[in-house]
Amino acid sequence: MLEEYKRIGEKLLEGWKGDRYTFGGGALSAAGKYAAEYGKRALVVAAQHGEPGGEWMEPILKQVTDGLAAEGVDCVAIERGARPNAPREDVYRIAAAIAAAKPDSVVAVGGGSTIDACKAAAVLATYGGNDIEPYFGVDLVAAVAAEKGKAPIPVIAAQTAPSSGAHLTKYSNITDPETGIKKLIVDETIVPPAAVFDYEITVNTPMGLTLDGALDGIAHCWEVFMGANGKVYYEEIKDITIAATQLIVNALPVVVKDPMDIEAREALGIGTDLGGYAIMISKRNPRTGADEKGGTNGGHLGSFQLINYLAHGRACAVLNPYYTVLFADAIVDQCRTIGAIFKEAGFIPKDMDLAKLSSRDLAEAVAEGMIGFSMSIGFPATLEEAGVPESQIDIMIEASKNPQLKMKLQNMPMPLDVEAGEIDTKMGPTLRAAFTGDLSLIP
Repeated sequence: MLEEYKRIGEKLLEGWKGDRYTFGGGALSAAGKYAAEYGKRALVVAAQHGEPGGEWMEPILKQVTDGLAAEGVDCVAIERGARPNAPREDVYRIAAAIAAAKPDSVVAVGGGSTIDACKAAAVLATYGGNDIEPYFGVDLVAAVAAEKGKAPIPVIAAQTAPSSGAHLTKYSNITDPETGIKKLIVDETIVPPAAVFDYEITVNTPMGLTLDGALDGIAHCWEVFMGANGKVYYEEIKDITIAATQLIVNALPVVVKDPMDIEAREALGIGTDLGGYAIMISKRNPRTGADEKGGTNGGHLGSFQLINYLAHGRACAVLNPYYTVLFADAIVDQCRTIGAIFKEAGFIPKDMDLAKLSSRDLAEAVAEGMIGFSMSIGFPATLEEAGVPESQIDIMIEASKNPQLKMKLQNMPMPLDVEAGEIDTKMGPTLRAAFTGDLSLIP
């Protein structure tokens, strides 16, 4: 079955990215071909020998630099990659390295944190300044690019872990270590113009990172699919969600059992890449003329507020079952669609007829299936189990009222209105349910 699911996923990726994305065996060397399109000088950003993860990165880095040399591109320097969650200090350090090297392109070699940091750093190095804060939000980089008459220095993304889809998307997640809160740049201008990913290299990815990335991929698809009612891309995101979820739910247990299983590793890579497709989905509504775009919501919003306690994918995996129940009345078709996948995989009872359940009972069945899947790979089922203090719930509630995060609230299947007090009356009880595991607390 995995082979069939992979073929479907590969076809979706090829239709989306065309020749701007090279994936599969031997893909890393193609970074040189892409970098050569922009000039003969490239700054490489990656972990190096002697740094955390450097030993594992060494053969990967060699493939990339050999690919650059084969295309006549000079690697002017290698700068250290970003730490987990892309702390803003790492963005400033990488921006300074770019400004000093004056490269024609930046080749970011690593997982989502390094790639996100490079996207943000390229913006600062291009337009000057020493503060990334003004760029947090939607399309603020594009406005500066238009004013200055130039795009940011191109970032060629060489992904090394099945995870966020950072190598394919318009998002850059940056963390303020002082507050423990993640903020987001959302801008088509920072999409890497080309990317590479050799799924086979992920056999050496730490298992924790593999698990977190896989659940992040499901979260991307599920959150966008939940919020797609009435959108012209509904059937497209439905197909993406089915393909990605089938790949991840069926491949991840295989990888847990045998980390060296290449077919399952490829399936995870394709599945998480489809998660990137999900959060980049955009279609023009022929009736209104407006571009309708997908986006994540509750799970991702909460994960940004939990970085001191949980890895991103793990936080999304804990929160999304509870948001599924909150939105029950608005996502009946979505629940039946994804519920069928979890049922086939054995996480929802085989004798349960999902078509006959009420919206609330259906959502709770799907939530239980999601939780069962998470528990099967050793993930916590509640925030309390994950070691999150109960006091963090109040912090999350208040942080969600920040106007910079309004996009996440609007992406919800039933958008929450800050002014109407719905963060307190709807999100609050849902987060408390996520803390205790008691679904009855959810409005």
